[in-house]
Amino acid sequence: MKKIIFVVAGLVMSLSLCFSQSRENILKVYNWADYIDEELIGEFEQWYEAQTGKPVKIVYQLFDINEIMLSKIERGHEDFDVVCPSDYIIERMLRADLLLPIDKNFPDSINWMGNLSPYIVEQFNKVDGYGKNANDYAVGYMWGTTGYLYNTKYVTEEEVSTWNALANPKFAGKIFVKDAFRDVYCPILIYLKQDELKNGTVTLDSLMYDSSDASIALVEKYLKSVSGNISGWEADFGKEQMTKEKAWLNFTWSGDAAWAMEEAEAVGVSLDYRVPDEGSNVWFDGWVIPKYAKNVEAARYFIDFMCKPENAIRNMEAIGYVSAIGGQQILDSQVDAESFEPLDASYFFGPDATAVPVNPVFYPDYSTIQRCAMMHDSGDRTDLLLAMWSRVKGDNASATTYIILAVAVFALIAALLVSRRNSKKRKARRGR
Repeated sequence: MKKIIFVVAGLVMSLSLCFSQSRENILKVYNWADYIDEELIGEFEQWYEAQTGKPVKIVYQLFDINEIMLSKIERGHEDFDVVCPSDYIIERMLRADLLLPIDKNFPDSINWMGNLSPYIVEQFNKVDGYGKNANDYAVGYMWGTTGYLYNTKYVTEEEVSTWNALANPKFAGKIFVKDAFRDVYCPILIYLKQDELKNGTVTLDSLMYDSSDASIALVEKYLKSVSGNISGWEADFGKEQMTKEKAWLNFTWSGDAAWAMEEAEAVGVSLDYRVPDEGSNVWFDGWVIPKYAKNVEAARYFIDFMCKPENAIRNMEAIGYVSAIGGQQILDSQVDAESFEPLDASYFFGPDATAVPVNPVFYPDYSTIQRCAMMHDSGDRTDLLLAMWSRVKGDNASATTYIILAVAVFALIAALLVSRRNSKKRKARRGR
């Protein structure tokens, strides 16, 4: 409901501002739902005017799917000023010449974008920008890994040390998998290509580009073979199923895992998170300025404002995901010697952070991050991956899935019967 109110309010504000103000005083931000400390929106308006002497009002709108956001810009030429796409979409936008370079020179402010972790800068250097360096067109916002969220009462850490936990009959009907074909395809391909990785025939980075017919078929065969164990494919409800102990294992993102672990602890449920030994993908979301932006100046100030360490910390606390901002202030906010064992986070915070007690869900140990690589856009192969994903989910639905569907159908029928009965009563009352 909160999300719906936010969207409606944003649309109403957009219409009213368009009539009452010139476009140069409006900043249109397009972001994922529940992906910012909302108080920062109003604070930016005040900060921007203090820095530049110019008033600005933010029109804040939400999206849930990268491709929907991209279509609005690519086909609809929507004039969003700041957008937060994922890594592979940044690649696609660079290829389609849909992004403007970000000017990082601020005469009235500090370039807070310089606070980005060296690891994030390094990963953005690997973005296939088709001749363009992604660091000139995008600024990292949040990042994370893909792994297993698991219930420690029913699942051991050893059992989730491999992606083949999906095949373990012990977990039949107790597994939820993130309905995100890229985030499932890549880790499973890494698992299935272990021999080639060990003998050097392929590299982890090269697998992140591999959407060949043979690899798609290999992943599809494996997923179909384990689909009987999978209770459902979830977009957002998996973490809640875990906190309620209706599922024991969730193939998910680290940010969702962190949220679920905190919620579960409050109700006495013990959850943990593990990146399997074979390796996984790392993902990134970043701020960009689209080609059709109308307020580029305010857009770059907004991105800079989000990179201030104190604002990065607030966003992390509000949404449960991990900021791309590094530095000592961020590290100090994350150190917790009572809760966590020291790990090597030097890749993110610098050479002095080889043994720091930080949350391993947020900042995996260096040994873990070495087994992870960034996904890439599959280009014109995307339709083939989507078709495979559809076959895996649809043609091989588990028994639990059919039960859920049946319950939903019966509930719908019951609701219709109740509605018809109430309608007759209303008609009878009106007849009197």
